[in-house]
Amino acid sequence: MSTEKTKNSYRLRMLTTTAMLGAMAGVLMFIEFPLGFIAPPFYKLDFSEVPVLIGTFAFGPIQGVVIELIKILIHLVIKGTQTAFIGELGNLLIGCAMIIPAGLIYKRKKTKKSAIIGMSVSTLFMSAAGVFLNAYLLIPVYASAFPVTVEDIVGMGHAIFPIVDNVLTLCVFCVLPFNLIKGILVSLVVAFIYKPLSRLIHKGIEG
Repeated sequence: MSTEKTKNSYRLRMLTTTAMLGAMAGVLMFIEFPLGFIAPPFYKLDFSEVPVLIGTFAFGPIQGVVIELIKILIHLVIKGTQTAFIGELGNLLIGCAMIIPAGLIYKRKKTKKSAIIGMSVSTLFMSAAGVFLNAYLLIPVYASAFPVTVEDIVGMGHAIFPIVDNVLTLCVFCVLPFNLIKGILVSLVVAFIYKPLSRLIHKGIEG
């Protein structure tokens, strides 16, 4: 087989695998549950970032972002939006905040240690980004788009932690630990299954 044909075959297989991982992530996005002991019930945990992070490690952060986009599009096509696209935007931005640092770190040195470091850094970065995005973008925009006030949302956090009395404390005491838990759980699953899946992915890609 010529070099050009080999490259084309590789690209086709990579695109197919990317689409499959995006579809898996889209399905996993439907399996969600709240962590009511930490955050208001509209913050729901799912494991849709697992296939996205696997694809990021396998193909790089750019493909990871593509998988993230496919995931969101599949969810929108099947379920539509109940948040005027605000929830989907938040999921996309915070998801990218997790996969991009992990992908960049792992791309430099593809070892188990590098993957663990990458996921640790990405969990912290995603959690910090979640605080910033919720406090200054997502919660204010959501409150302006729906018949609910910022004070109503803060009140949900106050019911869990009495120290919560404004948007910033809501994000620090509710959103931050929620995303830390999510990042840790996703990272543990990926650390456990990536190596065997990586062999299957690259075996399929290389034919």
